[in-house]
Amino acid sequence: MRGFQPLAAMTGIALVALVAMTGCSKAKVFAPSRPLPAGTLLIHFTKPVDGPIDLLVDGVRIPVTAPRKKAHNLTISGLAPGNHRYFISSPREAFGPDHGEVTLPTDQGIFLVSFSQHFSAVLYGKPEPAPPAPGLPGVTARLER
Repeated sequence: MRGFQPLAAMTGIALVALVAMTGCSKAKVFAPSRPLPAGTLLIHFTKPVDGPIDLLVDGVRIPVTAPRKKAHNLTISGLAPGNHRYFISSPREAFGPDHGEVTLPTDQGIFLVSFSQHFSAVLYGKPEPAPPAPGLPGVTARLER
């Protein structure tokens, strides 16, 4: 009976250590720090995006301004309230979901999270430059840190 007590104590200590290790980590929450203004769609990428990014909103290409460094957020502002369809693509990154439909309310913006993955591909030759994006009047898009 005496040999059983140390075994039970060691099992109890191991169980407490296991629960402490698994229970101490918190899930990371992606959310804006303040409410978004009306007409804004903020897409947060899980990994930094280098660019260039092609953005289509309601079937029209929107020019995306990008910083010199990698960014986590794509902010599209100036959208009218209502339903909008978007599509994001890039020659260097993959996104999931890369398209969708959002309904913007009249009083606030919308926040989405999109998985992003960098491609490490070797492409030979020079890619064709994309034609200039016509854009929608009043709609701007920018990559932000």
